[in-house]
Amino acid sequence: MGAETSPSYDRLGELKAFDETKLGVKGLVDAGVTKIPRIFSLPDEDLINYEAPSTLLEGIPIVDLSGVELEDRRKEIVKEIGEALETWGFFQVINHGIPQRVLDEMLQGVRRFHEEPEEEKKAFYSRDPKKRVRLATNFDLFQSKAANWRDTLNCCMTPDFQGPEELPKACRDIVMVYSKRMNEVGETICALLSEVLGLRPNHLKEIGCMDEHVLRCNYYPACPEPEITIGCSKHTDSSFLTLLLQDDIGGLQVLNKDHKWIDVPSVHGALVVIIADLLQVVSNDKFESTVHRVKAQKVGPRISVACFFNTNMDPSTKLCVPIKELLSEENPPKFRQLTVKEYFIHASALGLGRELPLDYFRT
Repeated sequence: MGAETSPSYDRLGELKAFDETKLGVKGLVDAGVTKIPRIFSLPDEDLINYEAPSTLLEGIPIVDLSGVELEDRRKEIVKEIGEALETWGFFQVINHGIPQRVLDEMLQGVRRFHEEPEEEKKAFYSRDPKKRVRLATNFDLFQSKAANWRDTLNCCMTPDFQGPEELPKACRDIVMVYSKRMNEVGETICALLSEVLGLRPNHLKEIGCMDEHVLRCNYYPACPEPEITIGCSKHTDSSFLTLLLQDDIGGLQVLNKDHKWIDVPSVHGALVVIIADLLQVVSNDKFESTVHRVKAQKVGPRISVACFFNTNMDPSTKLCVPIKELLSEENPPKFRQLTVKEYFIHASALGLGRELPLDYFRT
C-alpha cells in the first residue's frame, strides 16, 4: 500500500513533528523504526512505476579525460561526450585529476558529519534556503507527495563563501579541498561541453555557468521498507551542470532515451556528469536535462556528493536564454525569455517528483 488518504490522517502535523526533531531520517533509524512513517510512503499510483524492474545496460559511457590537454586527444574526447549525450543523456568521467584519496576522504567526511552526535548536527539544521551551510531533510518536505528517505548537508561554496569556519568540523578540511578540486574539474567539463556545441571553450563559463557551486552531501540510511518509499524522487537538476560522486552501494537510476529506468553502476574513481535544466535552455535542447532518481535500499548508509554549478541568481533581471550562435531559422528558440530567478522560484515551488520545471517555459 502507498500513502494513506484517510481524512483522519494529519499529514501536516506529522511533517511538522518530524521536522521539529531536527534529527532527520538518521534520527528515525537511530530510534530503531521497523516501519517507515506515512509521510515517506509513496502514493499507490507512483508505486507501479517505482516497482517496475530497472534495466541495467552494457555500454554506459565512461569518458577517459587522460590527455585532454593534447589537441588530437581532446577532439576524441569531445566526440565521445557528444555521442554519449546524444545516445544516453549522461556519462561518467575517469582520470579527471582528483586523487582517489580525496574522493574517498570526501565520502568519509560526509559520513562522519551525518553520524555525529545529535546535538552537533542540530546546530546546522535549518529550512532557511538563504543559509549557506545547512542540514535538512527534503527541501520540499511540506509540498512533496512523499518525503524522500535521505538527509542532506548543503554547502554553498561560492561566490560569497565566508571561510572554513562556516563548515562542520567533521568534514571541514576535506570539503575545502574537494571544493577546489571540483571547481577545476567543472571548468574542464564546461569547456568540453562548449566545444561539443561548436563554441569557444570559454563560452559557457563566460555566460555565467560556473559562477558558483554548491556541494550537496547526501546520506541515505538503510530503509526498513524500501519497496514503499524512495531515496530521491524523479527530477532534473536546477542548475547548469552536476558532477556526482557516489559510493559503491549504488542506487542511482537515470531515465534513458527510450524512457526506461536504468541503473547507473558505481565506478571506482568516476564522477557522473549530469546535464541540468539551465544548460538545456542555453543549448536550446541540444543538451537535455538528465532525469534521475535514487532508490531506497535495505543496505546503507549510501553516501553521495553532488556538486551543482550555477550562475549567481541574485540579480533578478539576469536572463537565461538560448545562445544566439546556436539559433537559426531552422532552429528557433524553444524556450521563452526567462530570468534565472524566475526559473528557480518555479522549480522550488514544484519540488521533486512532479512535472518537470522546464515544461512551463517552452515557447
